[in-house]
Amino acid sequence: MAVACVPLCSHAASTGGAYRVVGVADGDTLTALGAGHERLKCRLYGIDAPEKRQAFGQASKLSLAELSFGRAANIDIVGRDRYGRAICKIAVGGIDVNKEQIVRGMAWMYRSYASDRTYSDAEVRAQARRIGIWRDVQPIAPWDFRRKGRA
Repeated sequence: MAVACVPLCSHAASTGGAYRVVGVADGDTLTALGAGHERLKCRLYGIDAPEKRQAFGQASKLSLAELSFGRAANIDIVGRDRYGRAICKIAVGGIDVNKEQIVRGMAWMYRSYASDRTYSDAEVRAQARRIGIWRDVQPIAPWDFRRKGRA
């Protein structure tokens, strides 16, 4: 499932809003509830996590849940993907959740849609530490896994 933004930031970006994370679908998608009880399905900006049936897919989902589930989150919507999901930057307790998934080795930086230097630096450090997805001898990027029809 590719996450092409339509294009990134073509929709008005919102400044950080207060939400509570009420669901985690996988390592890069969650659902949050706003103060007015509006539901927001978020695809995390700048990362691509392993698919559920892929190596580290469940670990990535658990990592995102640990970071965010049931917690207050500040969410910036930076665009929409072709599935209508909000592309979001998420902070919980002052932590950039998107980047933390990379730091933990639970997601790749999604270079096709992001250029944040701190994300690429975090990925290089996770690779060097051989944590999470980087423990695999030949980790398969989710976009390659999906292209081969395995998702």
